Amino acid sequence: MKILHTSDWHVGKVLKGQSRSDEHKAVLAGVIEIARAEQPDLVIVAGDLYDTAAPSSEATRLVTRALTALRRTGADVVAIGGNHDNGPALDALRPWADAAGITLRGGVRENPDEHIIDGTTAGGERWRLAALPFLSQRYAVRALEMYELTAAETNQTYADHLGRVLGRLTEGFTEPDRVHLVTAHLTVTGAATGGGERDAHTVLGYAVPATVFPATAHYVALGHLHRAQRVAGPCPVRYSGSPLAVDFGEQENIPSVTMVEVTASTAARVREVPVTAASALRTVRGTLAQLAEIEAPDAWLRVYVREQPRAGLREEVQELLPRALEIRIDPELLAAPGSGARIAQRSGRSPRELFADYLDSRGHADEGVRELFDELFEEVDH
Repeated sequence: MKILHTSDWHVGKVLKGQSRSDEHKAVLAGVIEIARAEQPDLVIVAGDLYDTAAPSSEATRLVTRALTALRRTGADVVAIGGNHDNGPALDALRPWADAAGITLRGGVRENPDEHIIDGTTAGGERWRLAALPFLSQRYAVRALEMYELTAAETNQTYADHLGRVLGRLTEGFTEPDRVHLVTAHLTVTGAATGGGERDAHTVLGYAVPATVFPATAHYVALGHLHRAQRVAGPCPVRYSGSPLAVDFGEQENIPSVTMVEVTASTAARVREVPVTAASALRTVRGTLAQLAEIEAPDAWLRVYVREQPRAGLREEVQELLPRALEIRIDPELLAAPGSGARIAQRSGRSPRELFADYLDSRGHADEGVRELFDELFEEVDH
């Protein structure tokens, strides 16, 4: 059978005030075109369909249309909720999804069998997929209780809980003539972050070892980390990565989807198919004079300016580089010896004096900013 594995769409993403809506439309159109060309038997979307738990109507329309279009290629489609998604809200769409022939699992259900999806390809290959949406620490304990896997002890870790839940979901991975698959939205120990993930859900407390997946699985399709990568484990474990760079920390990632070919008796063969529709993200550095000489790339830009801070500097940079979304004073310049950094003593100092000390510590000599602060402070104080 052939599988298209994708994840971390983050539809609705706003980058430094810039909507990515048009880019998302182009990216998902590209994913759909890959599905039409590759003709997979199964499409797995491994979480974070949305960037926020309260997506706009436009974002919801884009996601539902993309899932519908993927289903119309003839593939079975399974999508799970990620940490950015609202699991109950996704589950509220299940009547629509069921009618469209799409399997949608937003959150963990009381009946573990609802997370086991069986299918057969047009060529007769039987498959079983264990689909586990993102679980917070609290809901990992609740899932154990729902599945009656004995009471969760207070000294057990998140990895212990996830291992037991996955063990319950994959206990039927024993038939030799069936392809066994897992999809989940989580962090595996040793995997590399993409650079734009939500820190609270990628820290070590949320990381699980690859040994939570059974050796009998033919392929594990993961979401959550935005860099496409294979993870060492007892079976083939892989992140598809995001099909577009979500934040500037991901500018070196290569957006793609993962294609997998596997049978019940042969190992999974994996390849990446690039998705190039979104604008690239790039970082540039220099003085204003140097930035003026740059041939601006066709990308959203993060600019580190090697100039002392002053009023109007941002506007000057944006005039030179209209696609600059993030503009900062170069950290290397601020950290340089002689930058004027000194600690302001708060006791007995007026707000004006403290602000003046702050400006001095940042090498900011523009009197106009001090005068503006005085005006604003006068308004607030009276």
